[in-house]
Amino acid sequence: QVQVVESGGGLVQAGGSLRLPCAVPGRTASTYVMGWFRQRPGKERESVAAISRSGDRTYYVDPVKGRFTISRDNAKNTVHLQMDSLKPEDAAVYFCAASETPGIGRYHYTAAAYNYWGRGTQVTVSS
Repeated sequence: QVQVVESGGGLVQAGGSLRLPCAVPGRTASTYVMGWFRQRPGKERESVAAISRSGDRTYYVDPVKGRFTISRDNAKNTVHLQMDSLKPEDAAVYFCAASETPGIGRYHYTAAAYNYWGRGTQVTVSS
């Protein structure tokens, strides 16, 4: 079973930053396209960002473009989501996920593309 472990959540003021690490322990992270999702209270889980296996391609949903950055270090089997200029509407449980589907495209906007999920980390943004 592939484990995906995210961390780094917490409470931050609006305008502040958080960096969420995600690890795939015991696995070669470069095997997977990695994505971040979030689930806000009363809402469905939604895509935030994804990164190709080599890290050369990324995508972001419009609400986070220019504020969030996804990156990966395959040597350390880790992926990071750097979140800057946080807004109250960014408050959510953030999930990291790994996809065995090669390439990166619109399919990776969907939860169905991902095979393995972390348990989530809470991000709270105070106004």
